[in-house]
Amino acid sequence: MKLILLFILIHSNTIFSTNVAVTELKNKSPERILYIGNSYLYYNDSIHNHVRRMLDEFYPNEIDRTNYKSVTISGSRSLHHNIDHPLDYKNLGVEKPFQLVIFQGGSGETNTNEERKTFGKEVKKIVNKIHNSGAEAALYMIHAYVEPHEDTNPQMIKDIKKMYIDAGNENNALVIPVGIAFENGYSQKPNIKLHKHYDGTHPSILGTYLAACVVFASITQISPKKVKYSYYDEIKDSDKEFLQQIAHETVEDFYDIKL
Repeated sequence: MKLILLFILIHSNTIFSTNVAVTELKNKSPERILYIGNSYLYYNDSIHNHVRRMLDEFYPNEIDRTNYKSVTISGSRSLHHNIDHPLDYKNLGVEKPFQLVIFQGGSGETNTNEERKTFGKEVKKIVNKIHNSGAEAALYMIHAYVEPHEDTNPQMIKDIKKMYIDAGNENNALVIPVGIAFENGYSQKPNIKLHKHYDGTHPSILGTYLAACVVFASITQISPKKVKYSYYDEIKDSDKEFLQQIAHETVEDFYDIKL
């Protein structure tokens, strides 16, 4: 009986990490991108800046910063965002409608079944509005807590994966597997610091760099191992190579593709 249960748990985890309905964007080189979320995005010079700098290495034209936006609310959950205002690109000084909108929910939304249901309902409304605006939608799968956060537990990442993958599949949205990349990073190098040491919830600069590599690869389907950017040499070569490799492996496995 124990062996059967173990098989089910392993098999279920595999399903959650590969069985996604949307495996690529139609437009793999969007230049007008909107990020919506909270401090998980804006810590460490904001993930949208890191991704844009990576994209600049591969896009024929330098991305205009005025068309590449991030709208965040500290401690926010899905229902806290007035999606209509930023989706109207003119409100943010953007020249044309956004081509891609990346949405990130709050960490507390995985806590209970009721909260996860609320997330699903809100994401449905949000993604529908994104699609009606003419943009593609992507869901930024958050990472789980680690110690010393008081709510650290191994079930959290399982709930996160299921919640985001279910929402992506139900709403025809790409899921960006950042949370899985964090787990993979810790699995291969337990002593690496992907979270802020003082709270166990916010990303460190290494965590943000890893997340940026995952977002970059998920958008473009180009291996992050080809990226030269290292946050102006703030990321050591050894850390850069490791994090790029983790992002590469995570994206390939999650979408069942070859980069």
